Amino acid sequence: MPRRRGPTDQGLRTRQTILRRAAELASVEGLEGLSIGALADDLGFSKSGLFAHFGSKEELQLATIDAAREVYVQEVIAPALAAGKGLTRLCALCELFLSYVARQVFPGGCFFASAMAEFDCKPGPIKDKIAEIQAAWMETLRRAGASAVDAGELGPHTDPEQLAFELEAALLAANWYFHLFDDRSYMARAADAIRLRLSADATKRGRATLATRSTDTTAVTT
Repeated sequence: MPRRRGPTDQGLRTRQTILRRAAELASVEGLEGLSIGALADDLGFSKSGLFAHFGSKEELQLATIDAAREVYVQEVIAPALAAGKGLTRLCALCELFLSYVARQVFPGGCFFASAMAEFDCKPGPIKDKIAEIQAAWMETLRRAGASAVDAGELGPHTDPEQLAFELEAALLAANWYFHLFDDRSYMARAADAIRLRLSADATKRGRATLATRSTDTTAVTT
């Protein structure tokens, strides 16, 4: 029986190119505005050629979400995990998110902020996938906060889940207001809000950790 041939390296590269462009377009136009026909026109591909990669609009949308997640891991999560543990990691997660938005890795801002706003009231596999990824991000923030408590950098009264929620609120506000008003000062405002929130719960050891982070908020606006 002949062996089934898998995708070639060229085919995988083409697929990656398609999905990166799809994620860029979806960050501006929305996932609902993403279609095989429109994407084919944008890339100069044939519609039938794209159908060879994605059999339906929903399949394209789900694959685009996965591709955006890979970018997010590369831009935010992986370097933050490598930066250290506890409060250092928590600061890095926030700083890297703001940098990812300010550098316009996706032209429409945070891909997942846009996707959440678009699908929060639309049940189905797209919403489920977005919710799964967002829950993982919140858990990453929560664990970093819990690690900071365990390390004695944040006080024992700190609720890591509540802290993650408050930090995420500042990050999302920065994303939306930065794009709505085309004003980078909202990156600095979010960085200041996050530092103040962490300082409120920080122990002496935690304050020493925070002091090692850059106080120049332009670091997250360029």
